[in-house]
Amino acid sequence: MSAYDKVTLARSSSRAMGSFYIGQIIDDFVEFHGDRRFADDGAICGGVGLLNGEPVTCITMKRGDTLEERMARNFGCPSPEGYRKALRLMKQAEKFHRPVICFIGSPGAYCGIGAEERGQGQAIAENLWEMFGIRVPIVTVVIGEGGSGGALALSVCDSMIMFDNAVYSVISPEGCASILWKDSSKAPEAAEVLRLTAEDLYGMDIADVILHEGYRTEEEIAVELKEMLTKEIGKLKRLSTPRLLASRYEKFRKIGN
Repeated sequence: MSAYDKVTLARSSSRAMGSFYIGQIIDDFVEFHGDRRFADDGAICGGVGLLNGEPVTCITMKRGDTLEERMARNFGCPSPEGYRKALRLMKQAEKFHRPVICFIGSPGAYCGIGAEERGQGQAIAENLWEMFGIRVPIVTVVIGEGGSGGALALSVCDSMIMFDNAVYSVISPEGCASILWKDSSKAPEAAEVLRLTAEDLYGMDIADVILHEGYRTEEEIAVELKEMLTKEIGKLKRLSTPRLLASRYEKFRKIGN
């Protein structure tokens, strides 16, 4: 399967996203709303629930199912309010010593003029800065398309689990092809160059665990994902806070070496 085939699979409208897996894995989930500054962004869903009886904070990008819902949620592209809501929930998790689980599935941050006027770039940058200092374990799960800084703003983590048909990249293949070759039709070539597949990213120590989907149902995949999350969080909780933060810093400093 080519890299662009995986991009197509990651973008599929029928692909289960974070809210589905939260429903399968997390018990008694309660969603929280609002960034306490401007509004509630429907593209980001976050709240608190129980993973094997342990309280955790879960944050996911949500694109909706019907056309009307997808329009209301900007097709899963978060606005500044979404990133600020996510950071508010992470700070709350830190206060109450809850691990954080982030689910990634979005082509990128919303690029409308209103989002730019309200500080989209600053909101993303603030998340990057603050997440390096969150004093509880953070696990990110890349489920579908992880695009640009919009995905990275929920991906500063201690451990990244990546579905084998998901992708994670600084730019879309179409955008890359348009910049490099002035021809978006060369997106399949760009996808190969970008090295955006789970196997590529695992080889570069960006992804830590690959979840192989195979021909299993989404419910079967959810069972394995729950086991992976339990294992990763358990491993991270054994680290002292200084060691946890130092390891997180080292994980990102070595990218590119």
